[in-house]
Amino acid sequence: MRALLLALLLLATPAAAQTEIKLATWNIAWLTLKQAGHPDLPRDLRAREPGDWTLLRGYAQRLAADVIALQEIDGEQAAARVFDPATYAIHLTDEDDIQRPGFAVRRTLRVIPQRDLAALDLRAGARRSLRRGADIIVEAPSGARLRLLSVHLDAGCREDPFGANASRDCQGLQRQAEIIARWAEARRREGIAFAILGDFNRRMGGNDDFLRIVEEAAPVARPTEGLSSPCWADPRGGRPFISHLLLGGPARDWLVPRSLSVLAYAERDRSYRERLSDHCPVSVRMRLP
Repeated sequence: MRALLLALLLLATPAAAQTEIKLATWNIAWLTLKQAGHPDLPRDLRAREPGDWTLLRGYAQRLAADVIALQEIDGEQAAARVFDPATYAIHLTDEDDIQRPGFAVRRTLRVIPQRDLAALDLRAGARRSLRRGADIIVEAPSGARLRLLSVHLDAGCREDPFGANASRDCQGLQRQAEIIARWAEARRREGIAFAILGDFNRRMGGNDDFLRIVEEAAPVARPTEGLSSPCWADPRGGRPFISHLLLGGPARDWLVPRSLSVLAYAERDRSYRERLSDHCPVSVRMRLP
């Protein structure tokens, strides 16, 4: 009888609570408080008007993500114009670049900052340098940890193969892929769940060289695989993703199936590609144990 009661109690005991988080990436092009004509900005870049900032704040609220990997952010004050400081903590790379990667993290989550992946900036010190990688650990109330790397990689090699005869841009992107692969391999050896997310400036087809280099170091899941983005799509259909989320280690099993979402802007006039961004937020949901 005791054994039967014990078995019934075990069946009635709820499973350990899981923490579901929404993880996103968003390149908010040239998010800066500097005025048009500032020497650090392109000459043809227009400044955002108050209404543009209001729209961006509205989209951040609609996104309602718990962690957002950010790209092209010119400091915490600019980020705070979009993400409510009472709700989100901002973490950016420690560099002077006007287009910095980083994160907005809901304050209910613990953040453990890590050292920047500085090697990703292949032209450190140059006027038009590349960007470092922003590296943090997010800890859920349950104690589950997720290591995150926000990246904004070299442009100009959307789908061409790598190799000795590749263009300068493709050779640079190959070097960045190898740097990221070493980072991913270190996470695999640690056994920690991880995600590499951001603007890869790469379409990543089926046999993509970039993806191959990373997966030789650590297998990853890519929720954007086989899909197209509705962001600024034309009547012909969606566009290839160049912003991705690569999930490794236990994070591959934490992904909620079919949770990939793109928050496309309602504004259709082409001027909003500058007033908002030419990139839309891309997100997934994850269940952390």
